Amino acid sequence: MASLVKRLYTVANPPSVPKSTGPKPLLFGILGAAAIAPAALILPARSHPDVIIYAVAARSKAKAESFAKKHGIEKAYEGYQALLDDPDVDVVYNPLPNALHYEWTMKALAAGKHVLNEKPSADTAEETQRMFEFAEKKGLVLLDAYHYRFHPALKRAKAIIDSGELGVVKNVDVKMILTKGMFGDGDIRYDYALGGGALMDLGCYAMNCIRYMTSLNPTSVVAATPVAYEPASVPASYVKNVDRRMEATLGFPNDITATIACDLGVPHNFGLIPKIPKITLLVEGELGSLEMFNFVMPTLYHSITVKIKGGHTRVEKIYKGTEGKGEAWWSTYRFQLEALVDRIREREPEMWLEKQDSVDNMEWIEKVYEKSGLGSRPKSTYNAPFE
Repeated sequence: MASLVKRLYTVANPPSVPKSTGPKPLLFGILGAAAIAPAALILPARSHPDVIIYAVAARSKAKAESFAKKHGIEKAYEGYQALLDDPDVDVVYNPLPNALHYEWTMKALAAGKHVLNEKPSADTAEETQRMFEFAEKKGLVLLDAYHYRFHPALKRAKAIIDSGELGVVKNVDVKMILTKGMFGDGDIRYDYALGGGALMDLGCYAMNCIRYMTSLNPTSVVAATPVAYEPASVPASYVKNVDRRMEATLGFPNDITATIACDLGVPHNFGLIPKIPKITLLVEGELGSLEMFNFVMPTLYHSITVKIKGGHTRVEKIYKGTEGKGEAWWSTYRFQLEALVDRIREREPEMWLEKQDSVDNMEWIEKVYEKSGLGSRPKSTYNAPFE
């Protein structure tokens, strides 16, 4: 209990370290005063000697200045392009709504900036492909922020599966179920025009996790069942193509099946009692199973339970990397930041997500949407003139 409390405290209050004097630290700029930015980048940067959060841009100068003052950021810009025009910015973090990922990632790359792009990559696989091809053309680093992949607990779960201890994998199941009330009616996750939907927000993790654990891409979407988001009061702009919940069954090579269930707001029991969120990964093999609780935020708390048929059961918890990098209190975002800086500095990161991984993930998200009848999220109207 003492180690848990200490770890959680340090996650929220990471130590500040002296910044590097050679080479010069990378200066990061944030597009939008997003609520996710403190956890995803600002706090992790405190303990990284090679990172300074230097600038933030928002649609209004007042909002940018307020955010900058709160988080000790030197520069505040009105409008995203103003930040991209700053020659001192080395890396851009893009946590804008999904539908804006393509436009502003392309503009950041055009300005010569490396980019950390929030998941999902964009609204379509085609846009994702174009972003990565442009980054390659410019000689820049582009990373989609599937932060959970960088934590050593995921690496350990993957190693167990790959070891053959469970035998031939037969089924993988990922559940990401949140309780009603976590997101209000006006939340961008429910806005079709901004690339909203449970599959886009939670399901992109689930799809990525299934593909990572099997080291395979699906071969088919066997079934996809959406539950439409229905706001308490229906605005004139309401579009029924937004999924509050999505369940899907996927076919894989070697007769492997996989199931996804993601829900942005499952109704309360009896309309009153909130249900406990469920974030689980289950891998079933011929010889046994592996279940991981809280695979997305393992730093907070997690468990990896391995059950061997007719044999033993064990529980593992992995908070620190085995290759010398990382502390038990490092969040998934801190591990991700370490890898990003290593890649930019032309050092080999311990974990990385390659271009094809991001493209394939969006392709199969689109295929699930197609099977469900909801269709892909709207393609960006931005025409990148510099491709």
